[in-house]
Parts: sequence; C-alpha cells; structure tokens
Amino acid sequence: MKHPKHLARRIAAAFFLPIFLGLLFNPAISTNALAGEPYKIGAVFSITGVGSFLGEPEKKTAEMIADQSNKAGGINGQPLELIVYDDESDATKCNLAVKKLIKKDKVPVIIGPTRSGESLAVVSVAEEAQVPLISCATSYKIVTPIESRRWIFKVAGSDAHVVGRMFDYMKSKGIERVAIMTDSTGYGASAREEFLRLAPEYGMTIVADERFGPQDTDLTAQLTKIRGTQPQAIVNWSVGPTQILAVKNWRDLGLDSIPLFQSHGFGSLKNLELAGPAAEGVLLPLARVNVGPLLPDDQPQKKVIMAYTADYEQRFKEPISSFGGHAWDAMHLAIAALKAVGPDSAKIRDHIENTRGFVGMHGIFNFSPQDHNGLSKNDLEMVVVKDGKWALAR
Repeated sequence: MKHPKHLARRIAAAFFLPIFLGLLFNPAISTNALAGEPYKIGAVFSITGVGSFLGEPEKKTAEMIADQSNKAGGINGQPLELIVYDDESDATKCNLAVKKLIKKDKVPVIIGPTRSGESLAVVSVAEEAQVPLISCATSYKIVTPIESRRWIFKVAGSDAHVVGRMFDYMKSKGIERVAIMTDSTGYGASAREEFLRLAPEYGMTIVADERFGPQDTDLTAQLTKIRGTQPQAIVNWSVGPTQILAVKNWRDLGLDSIPLFQSHGFGSLKNLELAGPAAEGVLLPLARVNVGPLLPDDQPQKKVIMAYTADYEQRFKEPISSFGGHAWDAMHLAIAALKAVGPDSAKIRDHIENTRGFVGMHGIFNFSPQDHNGLSKNDLEMVVVKDGKWALAR
C-alpha cells in the first residue's frame, strides 16, 4: 500500500504539472508578467573627456531617478533598467554607443548625448533606426529641420532662446554694440550663427566676431582686438576651461567696465569656484533649475526644482547644475512615455511629441509636431554672479 504522503505528492503533481506546462509554453502569457522583464532606457553622456563636467552630473541624476523609480515600484510594476555609456566627449565613440544601445541592448528610447557636436553626429542613427532620442544639448540644429528630425527631441533651451533672452536684457540696458567670441565646436558655431542672424531683429550691431579653439590657453589676443571696437558688451560662448579663461583674461586686461556675458554653458557653481572673484558681475541667461530658492513660491517650477535640489545634494554632496537638470527632464519624459504606452518606440515618440504642460527643470515643455524642444526664451532667467553665487539680474 502506498504511503499517504507519497500518494498526496502524486496527486499534487498530477494536478499542478499541466497548469505549469501550460503557462510555460502558452504564447498568450506575457513573458514580462512571468519574468519581470525590465523597461529599458538607454543613455549616452560625456562622462569623461572635455565635456565631463557636463556629463557627470547628467549620469548621476539619471541613475538617481532610476533608483527612485524602482524603489517606488518601477514602471507599471516592471523594473526600470538604465543602460549608460560614456562617449568620452567624442563624436565617433558616441555614434558607436548609440548603435550599441539600439542593436545590442535594444532600448526603446535614448537620452543624451550631452553636447551638441555628439548629438548632431547621431541624429541620422536614431532616425534610421526609428528610436526616439532626447538630447541634452543646445543647438537648434538637433531638432531642425523637423522633417528630418521626427525621432529627435531635446530638453536644453535652444541657442536661439538664449541669444534672444540675452539681447532682450541688453536692450533694456541701452546696449546696442556687442562683441562676440565663440569657440570652434558645434556648440560655439551654432550660437555664432544665431548671434549674426538675430542681431538685426533686436537692433544690435555685432562690432567684433572673434573665434578660438576649445583647447586654447590664452584669449588675450581676441579680447585685445575686441577692446579696439569699443563694444558696450562682450559675449563669450564656450564650454570647458575656456569659459574660465575668458573671465580671467577679461578681468586681467581691465575690460571689466564692459559687461561680460557668458552662455548658459557657464551654469555650474563649480565654474564660479574655478573663476573665483574674477567672475563677479558676469551675466548669463540660465534655466530656473539653477536658482530655485530665488523663485517666488507661486512659480510653477519651484516645487519640482526644490525637490530635485534636495535629493541630488543629499545623495552626492555637491550642488546641482543645469546639466543634471537636462537629465532630470529627459529621464522623466522617457519614464512618463513608458508608463503611458509601454516599451514601443513608435508610441513613445508620439507620446513625447504630444506632451504639453510638462513641468521640468528647464521650463514648462509644450512639444508639438512642429516643435521638438517645447521651450521658449521666457523659460530663462537673467542671472548675475554676486558674492560667488547666482543672483537674479535686474
């Protein structure tokens, strides 16, 4: 006679085995539901190289948001997997990283790259693969012309917005004669075009147009030429060490009676530390993420900015910057799309394109089929360096 325990086991096996096998081999059962397959977001940042001071806070912010998402239950009950590659501030390596995310990792959406040059280098890759890419860079060319940028979006304000906001402020101060100096990167070249294009519209005269390389170690020659044109304002547009160099050379040459404007690429408190007292009085348009505590309480962005500020500074023991804010906006746009439509690239693209009223670090985004940036110059604040910190310029 069979032992009762053995008999019970046989009965249980006879009952549950067909059910298990049915679940295992039934194609109608979702593998996501069984395996907890993650929703993926790909990211490419300039974590090393000349753009590292931009890409490092982007990486930290993206990883922090991914952790927060998973602690809160993931996306629709599925874990979020963030796959990050370093393009080393190199367009060729960026191109390879984006291809790897698409072909090997099979991500449905990509955030980054960090800089304009690298972003422009991968536009055609994302377009051909039909995978939405949310750039963290500035150049308007990243999303223009829209007919060949259907899969490309960006969260940084365009250089046209920054130039326009800068010209508005200059005009309010009676400034009409402007000298510009731009680096030879894609970032600088794009802005130079916008200065020359928009100057007549704002009643500005560009009295000097100087250029320099991103690796230059002295800008005295450019500033000396500018002095001879008698400008009412000087604009430096670059990223990396030349931003600091421009400030120090401007001060050393005794040109500080002429206001110096920087691009929004100067928007990191680390730059103020590096420039020291020489940066006092420097002006620039910045996204509100940089000046959260200075905003009125009823400003729509203040709540999310202050929450991000607290989370980031507690975790990393360093101040936030515009650049981490780019990753915040890109990550939350991608997560919102994944929550709404799942890991389907075409549906993600459509969802982002139809996003309105998204309150982010860099403004209140209103995307459309005609606008894959969703911002305007009104999303920027004019800021001045005062006592080694940001202050609102009046």
